Amino acid sequence: MAAKKKISKLKKSRIISQTVFLSIFIFLLTKTEYHGRDLIAYPVKVFLELDPLILLSTFLSSHTVAVGLYLGLIFVAITVLIGRGFCGWFCPLGALHDLVGSLKKQKKKKPKEETRLDKYGVKAKYYILVGILIAAVFQIHLVGILDPIALTIRSFSVGISPAFNYLVHGFFDLLYRTDIGAVAAVSEPVYEFLRNNVVSFGRPSFQQGSFIGLLFIGILALNFVRKRFWCRYLCPTGALLALISRFSLLNHKLESEECNDCKLCLATCAGGARPYPEDDWRGSECVLCMNCHSICPTQAISFKFGKPEPSARRTDLKRRYVLKAGGVGLASLAMFRLNPVRETGDALLVRPPGSVEEQEFLRRCIKCGECMKVCITNGLHPTFLQAGFEGIWSPILISRIGYCEFNCTLCGQVCPTDAIEHLATEEKQKRKIGLAFIDQNRCLPYAFKISCIVCEEHCPTSPKAILFEPETVITDEGEKELKMPVIDPEVCIGCGICEYYCPVGEEAAIRVSSVGEDRSEKNRILL
Repeated sequence: MAAKKKISKLKKSRIISQTVFLSIFIFLLTKTEYHGRDLIAYPVKVFLELDPLILLSTFLSSHTVAVGLYLGLIFVAITVLIGRGFCGWFCPLGALHDLVGSLKKQKKKKPKEETRLDKYGVKAKYYILVGILIAAVFQIHLVGILDPIALTIRSFSVGISPAFNYLVHGFFDLLYRTDIGAVAAVSEPVYEFLRNNVVSFGRPSFQQGSFIGLLFIGILALNFVRKRFWCRYLCPTGALLALISRFSLLNHKLESEECNDCKLCLATCAGGARPYPEDDWRGSECVLCMNCHSICPTQAISFKFGKPEPSARRTDLKRRYVLKAGGVGLASLAMFRLNPVRETGDALLVRPPGSVEEQEFLRRCIKCGECMKVCITNGLHPTFLQAGFEGIWSPILISRIGYCEFNCTLCGQVCPTDAIEHLATEEKQKRKIGLAFIDQNRCLPYAFKISCIVCEEHCPTSPKAILFEPETVITDEGEKELKMPVIDPEVCIGCGICEYYCPVGEEAAIRVSSVGEDRSEKNRILL
């Protein structure tokens, strides 16, 4: 009885650990935004820095590693010691999978024999890992698309969190409009607390946000097909840790004399590690959920430290499939690079200030969405194909939606790979990310002889990058002197505030292009 109580505590410890780390993850996400100071006071990127796959792939693709990414070696050491504890005890996406999987009704019968999906599907994640790493060797950085931490942060930042904000603001707005004093007396303090600590002050929304959010929900819904479907069959980080766990000192042990062949361990195994029979044990697939250890009625299953059996940790991969996966990674080199933007540049591809040169940017950016989440004005959005497929979901400034705040350096503070450098405010204010151009066919003074000085009023540079040239025009009412706006290309930094505030409907009369950006020697006004 005492042993059974000890087993129950072990499983509870895992659940507590998952709850704590998921709570920390969500808390840090809520702090990844402007809170009145140009400073992120919390280590909001620490989960990305602890990810060993991001460390490895970033090194392979860019041959440089941001200092913080060396924290990923911590979980390499933990994996060598106890196996895939990251997956079962720390990973926030793993915790969400377990949470959603717990909603699936359990059938009260013994598990069927191993299916083809269980037998062959577990190998898919290893082939995905090989393809990602081969692509990284040839400087195509795809890890952020499938890495569980980057995927979760991006999904929450541009999909789930904006939807949650929309619902919360809408709900409390509805309560406020009821105009019932007693309701407002209760709801307004709660709303103020949430606005200050949980939800964003505004209502951010992102291009592709709905798609990315629904894609994430679909990944979680796969748990109704098979619990931890993503972890078992698709997760490249899990595959990397599985390979490292071959050297783990913590090993599964089944006492065959005590086992009564009930197979309850097979029914509850979260990773598809096949704890029964002993010959079928796949140690590399074990995520240390401890379900088998807890549910065993005879206490025949235990985990002990010692030298691992080589066969117990072996990952049986077909060489031809590994070669095919590597071939896919190589083929991606040609397919992803077939993009004229690589040579000519995209005029609308305006990157955040502090971004390194475009090709180096693509070799570092993991598309995590941290910079988009922290952007004060909601100006940074995920690209689709503006930077080619290799740049999908990397940040782009869309000035008509939100401009680059002159005194803000937050995006550089949260970037985990130094794709966006952390600049001092004074240096950031001098960085050119593009150049504004005036469309005289839409500009009110030029096209319609209507006085307008909005762009110049909002220009933050000193001296102003937008100047006025007086011009006398003839209208139906006679002669009229107008101020005609012109751009000083030496002063303009391309922040986009003029485009954002331009009163001309739909497409602004002044638009920001990436031409003239500091980070490029090629992207200049004159070829």
